Amino acid sequence: MNNSPIGVFDSGLGGLSVWQVLQKTLVAESLIYLGDGARCPYGSRTREEVVRFTFEAVERLLGEGCKLIVVACNTATAMAISALREHYPQIPFVGLEPAVKPAALRTRSGVIGVLATERSFDGELFCRTSAQFADKVKILRAVGEGFVEAVEQNREHTPETEQAVRRVIEPLIAQGADEIVLGCTHYPFLRDTMERVAAGRDIEIIDSSDAVERRVEYLLDKFDLRAAANHTPEYRFLSFAGDDYIERLQRKAMAEKRERLASKI
Repeated sequence: MNNSPIGVFDSGLGGLSVWQVLQKTLVAESLIYLGDGARCPYGSRTREEVVRFTFEAVERLLGEGCKLIVVACNTATAMAISALREHYPQIPFVGLEPAVKPAALRTRSGVIGVLATERSFDGELFCRTSAQFADKVKILRAVGEGFVEAVEQNREHTPETEQAVRRVIEPLIAQGADEIVLGCTHYPFLRDTMERVAAGRDIEIIDSSDAVERRVEYLLDKFDLRAAANHTPEYRFLSFAGDDYIERLQRKAMAEKRERLASKI
């Protein structure tokens, strides 16, 4: 048993889509969420910048005593996860990878669309998985232009954001995609808008949050890191962008929790 917290890191608010699943499922585990905020978005930054920012975040989480770290940022995973595992061999890391495999296995049209940031498409994991299925399905790539900014500015449900989503999603559908993979943790916050855009066209939208949660559970068991069943979890939020941003993280995390509870009533 180990009651130390699990660390969750993202460039900003997006990783809360992963935090939400972990908090819901791992009911005894304490979580520390670090949303950079000061340098978000990472998607168009250089590899060197992303690696440096990611190491700074990990050092902060390790300083808080985290026993396992989820890199809940597709760009940071693509650019830095190998270096993290080499530098901190004693720490289990869970990264994010666009869910190309399940989309490729489920598609009926033989065409899948992948939404991600520029740097995520450069990642070794995405390139390797895409190559594995390249002769079986057609993989369309699209950058979610303006998606991260919309989530960071709480503009998920505005007409302007819906138009931005249409500009990206509709060309994928027009080319036959029936599976759309969300390759950035900010993008699930736009899922309602995406579903409106795709309404009536039998499109499935896939993200990686559940797969990440299963991997976390596997590593907790493998290294005997689970918290005691009767442990009362604590949830903390950190940022490099100051107290105002930390309050935004808390509000968004708790708003998602309240929405889940309300849906059960």
